[in-house]
Amino acid sequence: MIPALRRWLGSEGAAAAPARAAVSREEAGRLMRQATWASVAVASILITVKTATWLLTGSISILSSLVDSVMDVMASLVNLFAVHHALQPPDAEHRFGHGKAESLAGLGQAAFIAVSAIFIMFEAARRMVTPRPVDHADVGIAVMVFSIVLTIALVVFQRYVVRRTDSIAVGADALHYETDVLINASVIVSLVLSTWLGWHRADPLFGLAIAVYLLRGAWRIARRALDVLMDHEFANEDRDRIRDIVLAHPRVKGMHDLRTRSSGVQPFIQLHLELDGDMPLRAAHEIADEVEARIKERYPGAEILIHQDPEGLIEEQPRFAQS
Repeated sequence: MIPALRRWLGSEGAAAAPARAAVSREEAGRLMRQATWASVAVASILITVKTATWLLTGSISILSSLVDSVMDVMASLVNLFAVHHALQPPDAEHRFGHGKAESLAGLGQAAFIAVSAIFIMFEAARRMVTPRPVDHADVGIAVMVFSIVLTIALVVFQRYVVRRTDSIAVGADALHYETDVLINASVIVSLVLSTWLGWHRADPLFGLAIAVYLLRGAWRIARRALDVLMDHEFANEDRDRIRDIVLAHPRVKGMHDLRTRSSGVQPFIQLHLELDGDMPLRAAHEIADEVEARIKERYPGAEILIHQDPEGLIEEQPRFAQS
């Protein structure tokens, strides 16, 4: 069920690194702001309708879904602040920008998701010991269907934004709301089984499965956020692509010391360019500009630093598995 839903939503998971952003910084910022405001609005609507439904039905599974929606709006507000801060331009005290605020928000999202999972586990254990039927199950089912439709619409939009911007915070938010679809669907199944078939322990069993899924997602989000905070290198295919772009220039003799990292939506790329040692400085500068322009065609908005070296110069550089 989970893999099929994630394929239908058009993603292999929010925490998995998507294709690197192919839009300008301004366009990425606009999309990210829209996604964060949309998530706050959806969470607020769901809290209102689920609160009314819980008061009417007394359902523990609906209460669990309500608490998860409260966690959603808290996480979305954190995202709203983090994305706003991350998109601020560099200043005198933050020369490399504020992009890592987004990764810090990703860690916060992972914590929110983990807390939600632990809460559901406790609720599942309690319901296994003392199962009980649910009142007005038809109302609860109708509200959960409404919640699923609204949440899917939000997740589809968030996935679009993640594909365009490579945003960690929006990706984490999308995973959280994707999980809400599963939670709401499990509430429907548990209400049906409990009311029509008398299987009152179906609800906690579904809750336990979703809690495990939540914890797995929280770990993946936290790991990706930590990669950015620790200046993890681009994926190997990105590094190979940069190398191919550089070496495709007819006057470039070689390259070394390629270093890459990301800070929010801002990629950073630096490398040493090997050129003819007898070349005039102006010509070397022009070649470096041409190489930079070619890289920016593939990585719009990237901050690129190129150092020119004469071919054959032996430098004492740190040695890594890939240079």
